[in-house]
Amino acid sequence: GSVARIAADRPDLVRGVRARIATDGPLAASDFEGARSEGSWWGWSETKRALEYLFWSGDVTTRRRRTSFEREYDLVERVVPSEILARTIDERTAQRELVRVAAGALGIATERDLRDYFRLDVADAKRAVGDLVEAGDLAEVAVEGWRDTAYACPPLRIPRRAAGSAFLSPFDNAIWNRPRAERLFGFDYRLEIYTPLAKRVHGYYVLPYLVDGRLVARADLKHDRAAETLRAHAGHLETGSRASAIAERLRRDLAELAAWLGATRVAAPPNRDWR
Repeated sequence: GSVARIAADRPDLVRGVRARIATDGPLAASDFEGARSEGSWWGWSETKRALEYLFWSGDVTTRRRRTSFEREYDLVERVVPSEILARTIDERTAQRELVRVAAGALGIATERDLRDYFRLDVADAKRAVGDLVEAGDLAEVAVEGWRDTAYACPPLRIPRRAAGSAFLSPFDNAIWNRPRAERLFGFDYRLEIYTPLAKRVHGYYVLPYLVDGRLVARADLKHDRAAETLRAHAGHLETGSRASAIAERLRRDLAELAAWLGATRVAAPPNRDWR
């Protein structure tokens, strides 16, 4: 609401922010005077709201994020290739394509899952799913244990096995939709960053561990830059998982993650779940 209101309440500010970007090039909110946040940690200044209004309305886009995760804004025409900007597509077609991409990424999904992938409007998503089913681009399927109809892109292929292992970011598409993650994996996942320490179950910043298509464990990891160490504060096996079955890959993946972060060693968790 506050992002939309800034255009009506302060059109002069919105125009001025855009003009500054057009003249000076890519800028972050901190490059503007008076851009300091208001109130709480998530409080946005009017300048930040103006930038986000320009972003949401398509006047500017993000070129990159700075090391503090701060967005750097630039004019769309300076970021998106001209041949892409020259293309035109109507809204209904665009929504169908977004649902098609979501279906391809998710493999099998309910209408709610497909809608959530790109955060589409309920009515728009349902219409797009209907259009794709009618065109034969989506097939209705039933999944044992699911109450809602699911959809998949034909031809339907069920792999013999899913191989590989990785730690997943809390924002990975495989688990971003928490109800879907619980439906697929029986994995009840909550990010506990904002949970008081005494009430945390698994830890502050916990990464699920995926092995051969199953979420088998989760780890509370921290990169201690000063000590060049990846610290596993805690490790928790999921029900039905055995430490001996994943130990070798777990060590390898922790070492790979440490190397990617620039850490020279891994400190094992103090509990015995993984030993």
